[in-house]
Amino acid sequence: MSVESTILKKVELAIQSEHMAIKNESHLHSGPSTESHFNLTIVSDSFSTLTRVRRHQLVYKLLSEEMSGGVHALALHLYTKEEWAREEAKAPDSPTCLGGGA
Repeated sequence: MSVESTILKKVELAIQSEHMAIKNESHLHSGPSTESHFNLTIVSDSFSTLTRVRRHQLVYKLLSEEMSGGVHALALHLYTKEEWAREEAKAPDSPTCLGGGA
């Protein structure tokens, strides 16, 4: 199973979401890995009682294996349905990669 599929499956099992989208952005970065950079958007009212930091901690804990493996970057956009509506159902784009540094 691909890393992208594993991420989706783990999140789907743990968080009931209204909307979920994942983008593999590895091709936008230097390096040989084809599954190292991801952008994940989740819309769920289960986030309503959590601060933004707690939401991120929850998702990072779910994906701790992937984060300690080949995943180098994971951009998280985590919203309640109300917040998502205010964002006009669009997460921000990832910034342009500035190189392959150390």
